[in-house]
Amino acid sequence: MSSIIYIDADRSGYSTGQVSNTMTIGELVNYLEQFDEGAKVYLRHDNGYTYGGITERSFEEYSEEGDDE
Repeated sequence: MSSIIYIDADRSGYSTGQVSNTMTIGELVNYLEQFDEGAKVYLRHDNGYTYGGITERSFEEYSEEGDDE
């Protein structure tokens, strides 16, 4: 029997500047290491009213405004 991991998607703003707290990539990787690597990951919205998945195409990198890198 495989595990399922839900990430409860928290809608806390209309822009990234309105989101007061989020994990870094390093924090997320460290946190996920505690779970079975075969577990499937789903996004859970509105207390389980709707769901979504995560694929390689789900990620896109942007620079923060004013970031010189």
